[in-house]
Amino acid sequence: MFIELTDHLRCLGGHEEAYLVLLPDRMKGREVQAGHLGCPVCGWSTAFSEGVVEFGGGRWSDASTCLTGEAVQALLGLSGPGGYVALAGSAAAVIPELERLMPGIALVAVNPPPALAASGASILRARELPLKSSSMRGVVLGEDLAGDPGWVASAVRATLPGLRVVGAGELPDLPGIEILGAAAGVWVSRRLPSSP
Repeated sequence: MFIELTDHLRCLGGHEEAYLVLLPDRMKGREVQAGHLGCPVCGWSTAFSEGVVEFGGGRWSDASTCLTGEAVQALLGLSGPGGYVALAGSAAAVIPELERLMPGIALVAVNPPPALAASGASILRARELPLKSSSMRGVVLGEDLAGDPGWVASAVRATLPGLRVVGAGELPDLPGIEILGAAAGVWVSRRLPSSP
């Protein structure tokens, strides 16, 4: 996990968002390979190693994806470096391709396929996106998560207003987003500026 990602993480406890505290035990450059992450509000904490942070309730994805790195790049509509993009579930399989296509944008994998553990992305496992509100330049949900209203709602919450959430599966029916288009089982939406 890249150390700077700590500023964009949130505790999944049932309280208002608060910062998390990271105590690195082993680092390689800017990557925290082992350490402890905790919440000063509720006392939740986790120790992690091999760079994979466990928030609880997550599992490796075993689904395949219809998405490609080029499709994700086009659907997100991002230009220029900086910031973070999160890919959850089977969609995270395209991260190695995105690392080449979107240099300068940090990638976060949530519940990715196990083979992704060797990539350069920050890897998190959780029951929902453990990301602060309005912290991501975009979120992409794989087929295994895009049909779950809870995952879609957390993707919308984590995305900066005006930017995009992409999913593979059924069109979501949630407030706070505008569907921009859908084809071949993939949809793209924009978080409305007024959404909470």
